[in-house]
Amino acid sequence: MRYKIIGLVFAGIWGLLIYRLYQISIKSNFYYERLAKENIERKSYLKPVRGEILDSKGDFLAINKIGFSLSISPRLRRKKGALDEVIAEIQHYFPDMNATVMRKVYKKHSSAYNHKYIKVIDFISYDQMIRNYANIAEDPRIHITAETKRYYPQGYYAAHIVGYIGRSNAKENKADPVVARVGRAGKSGLERYYNTLLEGELGYDVSKVNARNQALELLEHKEPVSNRNLQVSLDMDLQKYVYKRLHKLAAVVVVMRTTGEVLAAVSNPSYDPNLFVTGISHKDWRALQANLGHPFTNKFIHAVYPPGSVIKMGVGLAASRVKDKETGENVFDQHEFCKGYIQIDKSKHKFRCWNKWGHRDVDPVKSIRESCDVFYYNKGLKVGINRLSKTLHRIGLGIKTGVDLPREYNGIIPDKKWKMKRYHMPWYKGETVIAAIGQGYDNVTPMQIARYTDFLATGRLVRPTFATKINGKPVKIPYKIIPFDPHFLQEVREGMYEVCNVRSGTAYRTLRQEVTGLPFAVAGKTGTAQVVSIPQAIKKRVKEGDMEYFRKSHAWITTYAPSKKPEYIVTVLVEHGGHGGSTSGPIAADIYKWLFANGYFKGHPREAAPVKTEAQKAEEATREKAFFDKLRQQQLTVPEQTVPLPDL
Repeated sequence: MRYKIIGLVFAGIWGLLIYRLYQISIKSNFYYERLAKENIERKSYLKPVRGEILDSKGDFLAINKIGFSLSISPRLRRKKGALDEVIAEIQHYFPDMNATVMRKVYKKHSSAYNHKYIKVIDFISYDQMIRNYANIAEDPRIHITAETKRYYPQGYYAAHIVGYIGRSNAKENKADPVVARVGRAGKSGLERYYNTLLEGELGYDVSKVNARNQALELLEHKEPVSNRNLQVSLDMDLQKYVYKRLHKLAAVVVVMRTTGEVLAAVSNPSYDPNLFVTGISHKDWRALQANLGHPFTNKFIHAVYPPGSVIKMGVGLAASRVKDKETGENVFDQHEFCKGYIQIDKSKHKFRCWNKWGHRDVDPVKSIRESCDVFYYNKGLKVGINRLSKTLHRIGLGIKTGVDLPREYNGIIPDKKWKMKRYHMPWYKGETVIAAIGQGYDNVTPMQIARYTDFLATGRLVRPTFATKINGKPVKIPYKIIPFDPHFLQEVREGMYEVCNVRSGTAYRTLRQEVTGLPFAVAGKTGTAQVVSIPQAIKKRVKEGDMEYFRKSHAWITTYAPSKKPEYIVTVLVEHGGHGGSTSGPIAADIYKWLFANGYFKGHPREAAPVKTEAQKAEEATREKAFFDKLRQQQLTVPEQTVPLPDL
């Protein structure tokens, strides 16, 4: 036993010796070989020039200003006063440069093992440098390198789309070797989404050097891949017009072709992205944070709002997929009687229509035209929240649009599973009722509403896209067809046409052809999305104009034009703007006027209102008579006279 223990001890010792020998003679050889190679070879990376971003007309949205950086030779701290002498020389020629900052940066990167020049000034403009270049270049302790600095000539107008670049962090440096060498990365907008494209690829020089790190011979050279440009669909003239048209309103506007190209997307108020390129000051950052309009937030994809009545067409389409259990009729095609409210089961709680007098007999087209809440309360109950949520997701609500901007929000279109997961509570019928008119838990982004409107107009669910050419190559925009019965889609479109072109329509006053002066009709839907609930005890609602600002409803309008052959989508949301028709409608009308005046609509003859055939009129009369017969059988009282609708 004693000999076995001694043998094991000797085996362990010999094992350690062999392992150590392997480390020294073989494994460490790779390390020392690489170190020796670095002592005789120097690899210098050549930074690419970041690609530029242009709008649809070739105007620049993001460019590179030409300039220079200054670096100081290493190990100057060994010589007393040498570093201070060089910094004093730089400050003599460039008085605006901070000597304390330069000294601090130099000391941070200076070490006995560093043989490379240490950059102390990131950027000096071309005009500043050219006056002093000859004097600075004579000093071998100072190294001048050509640099570029990102500049955004459109400033506030396109900040939320273009975004900005800024100093990279450790995580970004680790993930991308180009970012690690350049020291800058896209932080938001197109700059972030297309960062890999725009930044290009590193080049390098491999040189043979002596003991003093002086280049003796160029062994290898690779040019950097630069100037990979991005052209987008944005029309800056339109973008500026919309921004100025909104003036001081906290609002969001999306203007899009029905094929998916975004022509304008304004989130107001905005900010100047140039503040972030070299690092924003604490003062400017505090000012952005303190602004209650949230200028730093990209509201068309990073803010969610209750959609209000603009969701009703989607609810109608969800109902078109359901048959009534008793009659076997299609639920969307069934008329509803609106007496100003509904009650669920035996509850005394009244879910009220916006029109307290009610809309009487309501068919699908009228329900959209006059935005009858009761019609959609009943449809929501018949469809059920799960089927309703599934259909709304299919047509683009509560899911990401896929727009080429980073960190897009999903929004919320709830169902039973969502509520149980979020709140650990069951779903109630009353929540289905309010979800069916775009309230309650419903929250969507303006970009989702624009995409959803595009689907209603064309039957295609497109992916909103800014990029039209990536490095000179055209971008193909994907879409998918969502199958719905053409009859029901046509009813939705007819209702949206009448919203803007029939006297009782909620946007008639602002978007009918007599007002816009356009040779074609606009179709759309208004929405007044409440941000505070109205207690049951209040019989007479306070007018939106009399409310405090943050208690006013959000004002939606989403439209497409021309109504017969849709080409463009205009979606407007004014935060706490009150009524969609009166607040957002005029903005949409002005945008269409601008589009027409600037050649976006060509060859469209003046459209006339559709004329119903005698057969259609007879069918409607028969359906209305059958509805009232059914009411009498149920012993419901029909009001003897109607009350004029209030102006919206």
